[in-house]
Amino acid sequence: MSFETLGLAPALLRALAEQGYAQPTPIQAAAIPPALEGRDLLAGAQTGTGKTAAFSLPLLERLYVGNRKPTQPKTPRALVLTPTRELAAQIHENVRAYGKHLGARATTVFGGVGINPQIDALRRGTDILIATPGRLIDHIQQRSVNLSHIEVLVLDEADRMLDMGFLPSIKRILGHLPKQNRITWLFSATFAPQIKALAAEFMKEPVEIQIAKPNSVASTVTHRVHPVDADKKRDLLLHLLENDARQTLVFGRTKHGADKLAKMLGNAGLRAAAIHGNKSQAQRTRALADFKNGKINVLVATDIAARGLDIDQLPMVINHDLPMVAEDYVHRIGRTGRAGAEGLAISLVSHEEEGLLRDIRRLLKQDIEIAPVDGFAPSRPLRTDDGANARPTQKPRQGQGRPGPRAPRHGHANNAAAPSGKTSRKRRRGGGGQRSSRPA
Repeated sequence: MSFETLGLAPALLRALAEQGYAQPTPIQAAAIPPALEGRDLLAGAQTGTGKTAAFSLPLLERLYVGNRKPTQPKTPRALVLTPTRELAAQIHENVRAYGKHLGARATTVFGGVGINPQIDALRRGTDILIATPGRLIDHIQQRSVNLSHIEVLVLDEADRMLDMGFLPSIKRILGHLPKQNRITWLFSATFAPQIKALAAEFMKEPVEIQIAKPNSVASTVTHRVHPVDADKKRDLLLHLLENDARQTLVFGRTKHGADKLAKMLGNAGLRAAAIHGNKSQAQRTRALADFKNGKINVLVATDIAARGLDIDQLPMVINHDLPMVAEDYVHRIGRTGRAGAEGLAISLVSHEEEGLLRDIRRLLKQDIEIAPVDGFAPSRPLRTDDGANARPTQKPRQGQGRPGPRAPRHGHANNAAAPSGKTSRKRRRGGGGQRSSRPA
């Protein structure tokens, strides 16, 4: 299947071709046709499956090619709600790229930055408004935005927005949208009861699409646990990173802990930065940009980054601390193994985290290799007797230089390769990769 067969306009096909994208992902192939027909969508898809293009392409088609309706020139016609600033910025980037030959006008509003420039942008006029719920409520209160002409509403990462407590804000926002002649597309990794209830309340006979099983992970990701005493975790992390030049996203549990890890790695000579909720938006944007372009090789993040980061072909994720909720493990490692690329998910697990590890293994329903690292074996072995079929290694790995096989470089050799973000990874010693062949 190609994008041409989906019925997209030549201007969109041209933009996709210019970026090297030829074939739609499963979520795109399933969602775009009913979206173009004007149907409501309830779509289940994990991060990294190309869901941004699954809604932004038909959105651009409807607004700029077909079904054009007269409206106030400065009034938004489409609203995309998303949970995090990073994800909002990434969606804006995608919309701008796909709509470059259509004259698409998009504006992004989120917290952490001044509101006055956003008010000025809204006054100048926009067709597509991309927003986080909290900041959009601010604009509604200041009457700086008019949502009465919204034709298409997109709820992206709906389950994450509910997890973050945005349900009251979402319902308040929906109260300002037209109830008639509005199309609603809801994208979520899971269809929890609250998601179903939200869909039943605000959607009209939605087409239900489920691409991946809930809490599933990419089959191209290798999972590995390095058991270690809690007080040796930092040393083991440094050992792994010093012996592997690949871009790595490291997850910590707390903001303070993430800062300490980034400082420790920096003092050891690694190029590292931290990203979390206490950082200003400018700091978060700069850290992510530096990570994407290879200026830094290690990004230390809290769970705020688990769903908001769109990083192309990230080869490795390390959990310095296991998440307190097993589902968050899936969201964390969703940063790697995207678009059909190989990925490695390493977790440094202490005796105190045995219960968390058992929860993760039950959720994944698959084996996780238990591999002690020579020189860092814990004082007592991890207990994995929960009925899951893990395969512990009998002895520590000798000469642990790299924590896994180096991810291959990806190019255009196979147009079936899956999509993901915009920028290829650069290695620490220079060089770069090529673009994936499907859009984000």
